Amino acid sequence: MAGTAGGAVGDVLGDGEIRRHLAELPDWRHFANALHKEFRFRGFRASIAFVDRIAEQATATGVHPDIEIHDSRVIVSIATPGAGGVTVNDIDLARAIERVKEPD
Repeated sequence: MAGTAGGAVGDVLGDGEIRRHLAELPDWRHFANALHKEFRFRGFRASIAFVDRIAEQATATGVHPDIEIHDSRVIVSIATPGAGGVTVNDIDLARAIERVKEPD
């Protein structure tokens, strides 16, 4: 089975492949074997609404990110537990999150 980012779903992507995908994902960073991005919003309610939209995407993809919620910002970290690095599923979730971010 292949994900939309290319490659087998559970395969760990190499650094070059991750960089290529990150070029299409504004402000996402790769470090500590995960993808990370900070999003900013008008306030707490907007931040929580965003987390709700992430939850829907995460449920659909089967990838559950780590999420830090602050008053007007949300920090998302995506990694597939046990994979040892970033997979196609992680890239797919980052793309899905970009589609529902609606930042202020």
